[in-house]
Amino acid sequence: MSTATVEKKLTTVSLTPLTGTEVKTDAQTLVNGAHAAELRQLLEERGVLIFRGVDLSDEQQLAFSETLGTIVRHGDRSPIQKITLDSKVDMAAEYLKGSLFWHIDGATEGLPNFAATLGARRLPKTGGDTQFANTYAAWEALPDSEKAEIEKLRVVHSFEYAQRVVYPQPSYEQVKAWQGHGARSQPLVWTHRSGRKSLVLGCTASYIEGMAIEESNLLLAKLLSWSTQPQFVYTHSWQPGDLLIWDNTGTMHRVGEYDPAERLMHRTTLAGEEALN
Repeated sequence: MSTATVEKKLTTVSLTPLTGTEVKTDAQTLVNGAHAAELRQLLEERGVLIFRGVDLSDEQQLAFSETLGTIVRHGDRSPIQKITLDSKVDMAAEYLKGSLFWHIDGATEGLPNFAATLGARRLPKTGGDTQFANTYAAWEALPDSEKAEIEKLRVVHSFEYAQRVVYPQPSYEQVKAWQGHGARSQPLVWTHRSGRKSLVLGCTASYIEGMAIEESNLLLAKLLSWSTQPQFVYTHSWQPGDLLIWDNTGTMHRVGEYDPAERLMHRTTLAGEEALN
């Protein structure tokens, strides 16, 4: 296939002014990696890329993912993760209830995931939309005076705190299990290798170091509300065969409520490439 022919197969449409771009192409063009560098750049710029109705198989989704980065693998398990709240399909479904709240994947780790793809396999009759909030754009829109006040702050992120959002009155056994995942101090403002900055927030953010808990709670709530204003958010209403990829280092995401038995997504995760700074 000639370069000229390949380039004719990819066009883009911005879905909101700041976040989300639909990429119009076909499965073969995605899998062959001819536009991988272009797509990575566009992903950082727009946060979320949507490929309507490409209907990739698991093998094609894996091949496409490998053109963009290193796939996270867990031992001999399939690198394709089934995402559902149906515990009959996924034993971790109870933990995934946290996905109903704004979050960044890997916020409690030293190297958060770079990105992830999500392919629609089974869709609910209602609900199940996925929302993305552009944390680059949210930072950039803050007044300079507020940037100066928060730029050096650090936040402790914990799996326990995220689960307490779902289960506000947990048992001793639940808390003990959650605390086994540990906690990590992260900068509130992530300075990326590119020089751009983004906010690191979400339901794992438990408290700001060195700040009274009341003041910390207010500031975290204020920044989360700021970052999830409509101008920073893209909402994806799924259609059969859709594939989506998001930049986990520059967006938060959450899913709307749905019937667990009706929704199934297949996901690949791309390994982190830069630490939080």
